[in-house]
Amino acid sequence: MPVKRSKLLAPALVAGLVLVLVAGAAYWRFGRAVAVPIIEAAQGTLAQRVVGPGTLQARVPVTLAARITATVRQVSVDIGDEVKRGQPLVLLDDRDLVAKRGVVGGQQTALARNVDAAKAGVAKAQADLDLARNKQQRDTELLRSGFVSQAVLDGADAALRAAQANLDNARAAHAARQADASALQHEARYADTVLSFTRIAAPMDGVIIARQAEVGTTVVPGSTLLRMVDPATLWVAMSVDESVLARVQVGQAASIRMRSGELLPGKVARITHQSDAATRELEVNIALDKPPARFAIDQEAQVSVDTGAVAGIAVPVTALTRDREGRQGVLIVVDARAEFRPVQTGASDGHQALVTQGLAAGERVVAAADGVRAGMRVRPQAAAGR
Repeated sequence: MPVKRSKLLAPALVAGLVLVLVAGAAYWRFGRAVAVPIIEAAQGTLAQRVVGPGTLQARVPVTLAARITATVRQVSVDIGDEVKRGQPLVLLDDRDLVAKRGVVGGQQTALARNVDAAKAGVAKAQADLDLARNKQQRDTELLRSGFVSQAVLDGADAALRAAQANLDNARAAHAARQADASALQHEARYADTVLSFTRIAAPMDGVIIARQAEVGTTVVPGSTLLRMVDPATLWVAMSVDESVLARVQVGQAASIRMRSGELLPGKVARITHQSDAATRELEVNIALDKPPARFAIDQEAQVSVDTGAVAGIAVPVTALTRDREGRQGVLIVVDARAEFRPVQTGASDGHQALVTQGLAAGERVVAAADGVRAGMRVRPQAAAGR
């Protein structure tokens, strides 16, 4: 009999224990009031921002390239060096060009003498013409007086015409020599210009960001030697989705956080008009108020553009939750119990969100909905220090 009675008591004890646990859980969930932070919904303003990734770019990148075929003799700068406008950067081998320029110089000297000789020939021809003209005039007067024959005057006329032809020929020779001198002068200027290509100087103040030439390297026209940028012209190329483009305007303030952690102020400088057909994004250029302390072209950044403030009923983002059907809402407090209320939200800054529909000012809302369920008894959480 005692064994049978113990067998009957065991199930009864288990059932009783289960009832106690269920009752305790029900009390814990529905009977006991849980302390939660509760706020009163009120009108507020929220700063709207357009956030997107970006890369650091140079508005005025400069590539210094070779314009002739030559061997690099000297590179005076390295990556990271600051340079001033006109500062020598690269020197190419110029020995053959110097020799060619010397040949042109010698030709100029010789031709200058030829020009002087042609000029002297013109002067002589002019003197011969004057002499022949004077003789022809005298013979004409003597013929009228009967002292010379017509044949003498005919000889004087022929000599005058020959002298005139000699002058014309001397002038033509002089003009030809002058034309040769002018052509050789252009050739000399060209030789000087080509020779100047062996000395590459900085076209502006800036910083060297790439060095692609070393001493002994043979370069050809178009070969990149150095790349440089002006830090004052750095900006961030930000990718903005087409859906929020209307909110972005030139001149709006922006905050740029570099991947290095440096935070920089800036403003919208330019909005492009070409969208990417695949990503449906377009580029917005953000000018920096000051260049970063250390930078690298194409360095990653996160950009936040302040597009103005919007008013509405603001609640903490932590107050937003979802029910079993996946609807977004908040937990309002009615008669000391949490009640789910579906809402629609608008702008958010990551800390607060504006409720556009479903919530009125003055309603009490559970500020931290995590862990709280609809139907639970709740009470305001005591302030810290009490």
